[in-house]
Amino acid sequence: MRLVLADDESLTRGAVGALLGLEPDIEVVAEAGTGDEAVAAVRAHRPDIAVLDVEMPGMDGAEVAQWVAANVPGTRCVILTRHARPGVLRRALAAGAAAFITKSASASVLADVIRRVHGGGRYVDPDLAMTALTAEDCPLTDRELDVLRSVDAAGTAADIARRVHLSPGTVRNYLSSAMQKLGAGSRSEAVRMARDHGWL
Repeated sequence: MRLVLADDESLTRGAVGALLGLEPDIEVVAEAGTGDEAVAAVRAHRPDIAVLDVEMPGMDGAEVAQWVAANVPGTRCVILTRHARPGVLRRALAAGAAAFITKSASASVLADVIRRVHGGGRYVDPDLAMTALTAEDCPLTDRELDVLRSVDAAGTAADIARRVHLSPGTVRNYLSSAMQKLGAGSRSEAVRMARDHGWL
């Protein structure tokens, strides 16, 4: 099985790559440190499996999985995460990922999951699956989520409005509504809370 491994933490990526390299039926053909590098590696190598960290600079693991599903459907994606948040699980699976596993799993479990996915199967960490079944639904509308995705530390409402093609007043209304629903004291806190739940 030919595999692309993407993780922005070089130590983690190196350790996982070395451990998987010990498996007789797995070959790591490329490594990547960002989502964009992962896309380039998948495009260049057309691997059987892409193992993707869910949180990377640029495109995150779910976005890469979505790109892979649309452009290289012969490659199946396994998502790795340190933070097992149910919202992230739902987003990754909706993006086309075949498996979702926490970084606390052993290398042998990861190798077994890769084999299962290569054989056409799927896998979700059992504890995470149970948590996801009981997790609260996102209270935010799609437009509120779009506006929160466009928030950055230095940006104004006018900056966000240009990105999402709305008026600054409408953006302020969406931000206020989102903050109120989440009980957040600022827009940056609302973004953090939404990300922690995996809604962004």
